[in-house]
Parts: sequence; C-alpha cells; structure tokens
Amino acid sequence: MKIIEYPDQDFLAIDVANKLAGDLETHLLHHDTASFAVAGGSTPGPIFDDLCAADLEWDRVRVMATDERWVPSDHERSNGRMIGERLLTDRAAAARYLPFYAPAREPEDVLAEVESLIAPELPISVLLLGMGGDMHTASLFPGTMGLEEALAPDAPVLSVLRPDSQPEARVSLSARVLDAAIAKHLVIVGEAKREALDRALSLPPELAPIQAVLSETTIHWAP
Repeated sequence: MKIIEYPDQDFLAIDVANKLAGDLETHLLHHDTASFAVAGGSTPGPIFDDLCAADLEWDRVRVMATDERWVPSDHERSNGRMIGERLLTDRAAAARYLPFYAPAREPEDVLAEVESLIAPELPISVLLLGMGGDMHTASLFPGTMGLEEALAPDAPVLSVLRPDSQPEARVSLSARVLDAAIAKHLVIVGEAKREALDRALSLPPELAPIQAVLSETTIHWAP
C-alpha cells in the first residue's frame, strides 16, 4: 500500500486518469482484452471526464462497476447510468460494458446469469475503488447482512448485500475478487475520509471492509 497526496481534487483527477490509462495500456500490450472495474458515486466522475478521452484501444476494454444498486439501468441511483454518462463517452464509448443489473424482482433470481458474464473477465486488470466515511468499499458495508459471505476467502464472484442504511439491495464484487485485481487504486477526498482510512488500518475487515482490499493498493488522496 502506498499513498499519493495531491494539492487539490483537480490535480488528483488528472493524475489518476493518466495512471489508469497507463495501467490499461500496459495490460493490453500483453493481453487481448482488459477488464476495468470502477466505483460509482460522485468521487470518480471528474476522473472519468478526463479518462474517457484517453487514446486507448477501448474496444478491447471490458468495463464493469465494482457494485450496483438493484435499480434499472436508467434510474438516477444506478452506478451503470453514471458510468455510461461520465466514462463510456468520447473515445471510451467503444468499450464494452458488463452490467450487474438484469430485470428481476430480486438479484438472487439472475445472479448466476450475471456472474457468468463477469467470471471470464477475471482477474480484474485495473480496479478503481472508492471508500465511504464508514470504511465501506463497493457495497461491502460494515454490519450488513451478507458481509461475512462477501469477505470469505471462498466467496462467489458476486455477493448480494442489503444495507439497512440503503433503500435497495446491492450486488457487489466480493472482497476476494476486488483484492485479486492486478492494478488497484483507491481514491478518497477530504480530511474525514483520510481519518477513516487511518482508523481502518487497525481494524479487521468485518468492521472496516476497505481493509480487505488494501494490499498493494495505491491510495490517492486530496483535501
């Protein structure tokens, strides 16, 4: 684990976009395709705005979210919608997106089908994570039903979690899949999240799920 500090969030967005593009390009030199798993939420948006114009063979890149809310892809809370609007545009529009959501009442009804599309793209080539102030990452929330299974060494590729603090179920890549990514980046902004990260370093993954994926991760932080 190493930490890179930036003077501001604009500088962070540009540099992280360049590093992600470099990692994808390096992977494509030795492989037919690259898988790129990215966080949702508001933090990655400015990074995507820069990254989408990178001069890459985007048609060889498979993009997926690290996790998804169980809502239709055009819903305002859909990570897939944000990724489509901010990342899969400009040159990056040529990339193939692998959605976690499929029309069904419950995620368990179609989880095997979704997982069958994700599994051939593993291990993840390049991973971009975020972290909440409660030390969650992806949809691995502390104290959430399903977390123990998602943290297990033999966890399936995808886990279903139902955080009490959220209005819908979540589908998330399990900790072992996230941790096995070849190039791993975590982006956090603000003093509160830096303090949360520092707390996480001395806590077990059950209390601080981000702890499960920090090995060999590059952390990017700006105030």
